Amino acid sequence: MPQPPQKARRALRWSRRSIAIVVSVCALVGAVRLVLPATSGIAGEPPGVRRQLAFLRAELNDGAGEAAQRLFPEGYFFLHVLYGLSWVDLGMRGTASKRPEALREARWALARLDSPSGRAPFSGTLEPSYGVFYRGWTNWLRGGVLSLQPDERRDPGELRRFADDSAALGAAFDASASPYLAAYPGQAWPVDSTVAMASLRLHDTLLPARFAGTAERWLGEVRQRLDPRTGLIPHQADAATGEPIEVARGTSQSIVHRFLPEIDPAFGAGQYLRFRDLYVRSPLGLGPAVREYPDGTDGPADVDSGPLPLGVSLAATAVTLGAAQVHGDAPLAGALAGYGELAGLPLDTPWTKRYAFGLLPIGDAFLAWSKTARPWVARAPYPPPASVSPWWRLPLLSLLLALGAAPWVPALARRYRRRNGGRLASHVS
Repeated sequence: MPQPPQKARRALRWSRRSIAIVVSVCALVGAVRLVLPATSGIAGEPPGVRRQLAFLRAELNDGAGEAAQRLFPEGYFFLHVLYGLSWVDLGMRGTASKRPEALREARWALARLDSPSGRAPFSGTLEPSYGVFYRGWTNWLRGGVLSLQPDERRDPGELRRFADDSAALGAAFDASASPYLAAYPGQAWPVDSTVAMASLRLHDTLLPARFAGTAERWLGEVRQRLDPRTGLIPHQADAATGEPIEVARGTSQSIVHRFLPEIDPAFGAGQYLRFRDLYVRSPLGLGPAVREYPDGTDGPADVDSGPLPLGVSLAATAVTLGAAQVHGDAPLAGALAGYGELAGLPLDTPWTKRYAFGLLPIGDAFLAWSKTARPWVARAPYPPPASVSPWWRLPLLSLLLALGAAPWVPALARRYRRRNGGRLASHVS
């Protein structure tokens, strides 16, 4: 059989070597990302978040909100509200000199929501107008904007609007037979009412308290309407009665547990532990992740959950990072953040940072919001017991080591055979 020309053999050898180098470097970079800290708890500035927000602002200026709206009903809204909330969290973490930038960006996001485009998916005929999803999230962000301002320098117009919107939400809850107000006509998702109720607790920390009774009644009604299969707040409820009609799901639970401790820290802590026991798993032993449905149960994917490989929702996993931080669950928050630095394929530049090559900015928005998470109203009464082994990285590091070494194995095997063959020939002669 004819041998390939020497130049062709040399080119083939160098191409193999180049591929091996690239694969090994990628494995090394992955290992470094996995090991380096990716969060800063509830104080300080999380690594890379400011550059993430720079990427998001550029994308929003280029129409990313409108593009997200074409993907799912609240795309425009979520992209802007999470951008604004991330800046509020960042402002609360930083020094006073950094707050003006955070305040400016949060106000910009709020103005985009308080517009025809921001309200477009929602119905003005609901009570309160535009529904609890729109009114709850915007009220929470408006309260965050006020939280960034010194008491004596708060904008009077923003104060009035926050007080009026809080009053409208409080009146709607007080008049409702269900603890879960409608987000769309005839449709109620308990997570939306959880956000809205947290905004009323925030009102009572910034202005004279008036919603303590509303919150206590709400909590009592919620406890009577927990999902019977999990003991958690359900994913969807009957809009008239509040009775559960869909099992608790990871995508909504991850947000619920970001806000529930702001309403009642003790109740929130108990619910969080149950959620963690039923939904946080380590598929194939490769790092923690969050299931969309409770362990032992499967269900269909949808636009909220995204694809569900091995039952895991990437969206719920990213948002649970924020819930873990709010609950003081540093081991789980650190593990989820570290796993995201590996699996999220981040692309870094000196000016921006994006995940999954920036193909879905809404994912970057949820991750930035999760990394900056901190309590606004109340902290959990105690850190939960650790559920993640300190050695959780070991299987992933072993896999990366094997991946980095694999391209070199054939060359090492050939060298070994040549060396042993030469020794054998020498011995025979």
